[in-house]
Amino acid sequence: QMIDYLENLPVTEAEKLRKTISSLFRQTCILQEKYDPVTLVPSDNEQYEICNRHKDFIESYLAVMGCEMVHDSQEHVFRLVGDGAEALTLSRTSTIIMLLTKMIYRDKIMGQSLSATVTNLEEYREYGKNTNLLNQKLTDGEWKEALSLMKKHQVIEYPGALRDLEDNTPIYIYSTINLYCSSAMINELLEAYKEEADTDEAGAVEENIYQNAD
Repeated sequence: QMIDYLENLPVTEAEKLRKTISSLFRQTCILQEKYDPVTLVPSDNEQYEICNRHKDFIESYLAVMGCEMVHDSQEHVFRLVGDGAEALTLSRTSTIIMLLTKMIYRDKIMGQSLSATVTNLEEYREYGKNTNLLNQKLTDGEWKEALSLMKKHQVIEYPGALRDLEDNTPIYIYSTINLYCSSAMINELLEAYKEEADTDEAGAVEENIYQNAD
């Protein structure tokens, strides 16, 4: 029946559907709006419309793979969940950078310019220092691991290659950060890192961060 469904679609539409499903597995989220990494101008994401048009088919297909596609109408995103979905596992340093991303996003949303959810590496370091979460100088590899994973999972967008990022290069933060870090979790984890920074318990906190996300 699924094969018949694909065969009855126009060739271009069937190919777009296949690519959308592939993207869903690769990045776990399909956003309604994507921001151009250079101009930071938003545009409609065709793959989001594909998910809408073929929602029943995609859900049936994913069920066979042990997955489910969840639509978050508030965040305007389709998200892949379930045993067959790729888990977002981060090191301690990457977890801290994810926490800082949420804090920066929250502060900017609470500020005057609701659309200006743009940050940069310099601001990351400033927030890290002010919260005592990031006092040490990180290696290029540590930054690359955290930022590339967040970009892959549609949390941030930045122009060009990661190696070309300057301190003031704009990094756009998507609202999907809310899917991975709730405000309550931020406060809880900040306390955990401050109180248990040198214990094994602090390291264990990060392993459950996303399993308990709102």
